[in-house]
Amino acid sequence: MPETEFFFETSLGKGSYGSVSLYKGQHAGETGYAAVKTSDEKHAESLYREFRILSELNGCPRIVKCYGTKVAEKLNEQGSISYCFPMEYASGGSLRSFMDTFEDKKLPDPLIREFTCMILQGLATIHRHGYVHCDLKPGNILVFPSLVCRNGAWVFSYELKISDFGATRRDGDSSWWQPHRPVAGTAIYMSPESISHGETGKGLDLWSLGCVVLEMYTGKRPWWHTNYDLEDLKNCNEPLIPSDLPFDAKLFLMTCFAFEADDREDAMTLLRHSFLNGCINKIAEPFVYAKTETHRKAIALELEKFFRGDMSRFKNTRVAEVIPGKTVEA
Repeated sequence: MPETEFFFETSLGKGSYGSVSLYKGQHAGETGYAAVKTSDEKHAESLYREFRILSELNGCPRIVKCYGTKVAEKLNEQGSISYCFPMEYASGGSLRSFMDTFEDKKLPDPLIREFTCMILQGLATIHRHGYVHCDLKPGNILVFPSLVCRNGAWVFSYELKISDFGATRRDGDSSWWQPHRPVAGTAIYMSPESISHGETGKGLDLWSLGCVVLEMYTGKRPWWHTNYDLEDLKNCNEPLIPSDLPFDAKLFLMTCFAFEADDREDAMTLLRHSFLNGCINKIAEPFVYAKTETHRKAIALELEKFFRGDMSRFKNTRVAEVIPGKTVEA
């Protein structure tokens, strides 16, 4: 089998639990990409939990894929351990960055309905496996663009996949909640019952979904109309739903923002909501950058070898493991 050479391309971003960097692989004259997520020792538990969950969900078209069979542990030049694993790369970036390319950061109504359908498909998979994502927001939803031929013309098509499972918990697990730290994910996307007493159920993700849908329509983060305070949620308030939204969109959002979690229905039920009647509710084939399945598996195998410590095939002098806030040259 031909060797695969990998090249460090760029840092893609840094979050609460670590950083993500882009690597390019050359195999048999073809190019593949992988996004490598790295955490320091302080956040290793979250990284291991995310890898375990992604491995369980691997093959689900609306969930970002991870490669390899284990988290790699590497020692940098300062003697600190970092932890990392490779995932598929989304060239369209996050839904947040995708929205930034539109006027007023608002998406067109048909695209919002299509994207909502895709996100719900991902949530249905997550919930069916007994998990609650706990941090659903535009920054944690990835965009995979591709060119498709429609009516004789080539146009862009977009697939969404849910990522960043560092805050994910088992359905019903409220062990994370403390009165002085009542937030599992990102505060403005959290639901009333999770803030008040740490209830971690499917309804939390559906409330967050409502916030995402609202954001796609308005171009503004939820609670833009007020100085957000946790008391807003505890007092049964909800983000403002603009009056000019389509009627079925308002009904959908009202379901997502029902104060009682059980009144938010579930992901499969919401997929049948009138708001999504015009969408094609099918699970699309997973989008991969490798041109063949054999090529994709070869890239994944070589990535795993590298993250076990085999540096010999990485020819770019900039190749290195990336720890939060710092790149250590190889």
